[in-house]
Amino acid sequence: QAQLVESGGALVQPGGSLRLSCVGSGFPFSIYDMSWYRQAPGKEREVVVGITSTGFITKYADSVKGRFTISRDNAKNTVYLQMNSLKPEDTAAYYCYAKQRFSEYWGQGTQVTVSS
Repeated sequence: QAQLVESGGALVQPGGSLRLSCVGSGFPFSIYDMSWYRQAPGKEREVVVGITSTGFITKYADSVKGRFTISRDNAKNTVYLQMNSLKPEDTAAYYCYAKQRFSEYWGQGTQVTVSS
């Protein structure tokens, strides 16, 4: 079965950094476009940033530009989200998303809480 498993979420102080990872299995990861989404309590899920199978950045939320960076390692079936200068408003469940033509998969999410 296709799976996406996120990890790396934690409680961190404002200004801190975290690196999220998402490992895919059960599907041809290398040909899928990947994205990170997030959803805060009471808000709709929003795209954070996306990356194509070849490493081209296709999506980017204005609120995270200059602070968050997406990358992928197809050899490891893994996509990363490096988050720096974290703010309380970054608090949310972060989800990994894979998309290719007629197939799409969601991870279960990992919680990021930014608080002092």
